[in-house]
Amino acid sequence: MFIGWDWATETHDVTVMDNSATRVARWEFAHTEEGIARTLAKLAKYGDPADLPVAIETTRGLVVDRLLAAGHPVVPVHPNAFHAMRPRWGASKAKTDAGDSLKLADYLRTDGHFLPRLEPTERATMDLQALTRQRADHVEARIAAVNQLAALLDMHWPGGKAVFASLDSDIALAFLERYSTPASAAKLTAARLEAWCKRHSYTGKRSGSVLIERLRSAPKPASRLSETVVEQLVRVQVRLVGAIRTTVRTLDKAIADAVATHPYAPLFATMPRIGNVNLGQIIGELGPILERSRTSEQFIAETGVVPVTRASGKSRAVTFRYATNRRARLAIVTFADNSRHASDWAAKIYDDARAAKKRHPHAARILARAWLRVMWACWRDGTCYDPDTHQANNKINRTPDAPLAA
Repeated sequence: MFIGWDWATETHDVTVMDNSATRVARWEFAHTEEGIARTLAKLAKYGDPADLPVAIETTRGLVVDRLLAAGHPVVPVHPNAFHAMRPRWGASKAKTDAGDSLKLADYLRTDGHFLPRLEPTERATMDLQALTRQRADHVEARIAAVNQLAALLDMHWPGGKAVFASLDSDIALAFLERYSTPASAAKLTAARLEAWCKRHSYTGKRSGSVLIERLRSAPKPASRLSETVVEQLVRVQVRLVGAIRTTVRTLDKAIADAVATHPYAPLFATMPRIGNVNLGQIIGELGPILERSRTSEQFIAETGVVPVTRASGKSRAVTFRYATNRRARLAIVTFADNSRHASDWAAKIYDDARAAKKRHPHAARILARAWLRVMWACWRDGTCYDPDTHQANNKINRTPDAPLAA
């Protein structure tokens, strides 16, 4: 039997198909506990869940988790790939929920042996993945909030933006909370500002006279809003930035705690310039890929740092790989870019790529590919990365004219 599951946020449609392409059953149900539980119980009537693969157009979410927990092999189908297959069921490419669940089941029946299946990932790895992904979302929100604060100050209080080097700092936010309008800072002197900075543990090493000069030299605002409204706008935005910064710090602490107890962490923790957050990202995003990869080439390809080759007849094109886990690629490329500042081996690979006229992002991906081979070896052998051993082996085995990876 083959199961096609067309999912949505409110309703789902399921089709059961046998080996002869006959639709055995089909039903629709609401996205409720009763609907999901009844569906899983219905499916169990057709055999052992381990023998009932389910095709679905997603790789995560509550439905996927429930299917895996029930013991069903889950076969994720990329929406683009499924869309490309629609003409086999008719030139109109018609789309309905019932039709899609039938087509998913049929696609699984005919092409399932080509499609990868989801494997349950270590809970500790999933925890790290969730923490690092939420942190990335909050960092994006913080950047947006800081940009909104900067735009607000540019319009109504340019001096407040000019005093300190970064708006995204404790001292700058404290200053704007206390001096939210030009009028509130009108009586500030160099001595008063320096004393205020001292009370707030300012570490910028700029004297009060320098800071007050920044404030005074900024353009004078001509806002048509009342001072009370400007004060409210600035303080609300300052508190939003501060709140998001607090959530990021909380997540940083949670990530550090999760990394400290994760079984994969010792394998990679000694790699050059890999901090707790980046290590957590690598474990969370690359860990599931490592667990299901059979070869280093599969591992590297799924991480997205190698291009895609399209060749047909006389035409041949090598293009950037878009269909990949982008968070995994970002994690390994970020590490690779940082590592070249602390590893001669990494610096040489990067510099050679740049000398070959590769742009920075391309050179960073080339270096990332080299690091992925090292990570694969550590994972395969269960050996923690040793910088001294790596350096010694590199001196022995390096070929001076080795070609660069594409």
